[in-house]
Amino acid sequence: MSDGKATQNSPYRVEVEAGKSYFWCSCGQSASQPFCDGSHKGSEFSPVKHVAEKDGTLAFCGCRQSGNKPLCDGTHRSLSES
Repeated sequence: MSDGKATQNSPYRVEVEAGKSYFWCSCGQSASQPFCDGSHKGSEFSPVKHVAEKDGTLAFCGCRQSGNKPLCDGTHRSLSES
């Protein structure tokens, strides 16, 4: 599967709750970034499920290039701005 469309060149910082499931948008088309709203239907993309281990703030990937999807791994810092 290819990487989806980047929606921003930085992570989305989100307050999460322990044990709750979050479905990250892998296609980049969702109007509810960084989470899936079903916009991928009919494409090769599907949401990526993440279950929060503890309460706190997580950084969900906005560039769609992370090697640790759905979370940011800093890859956006090495991408050229076009």
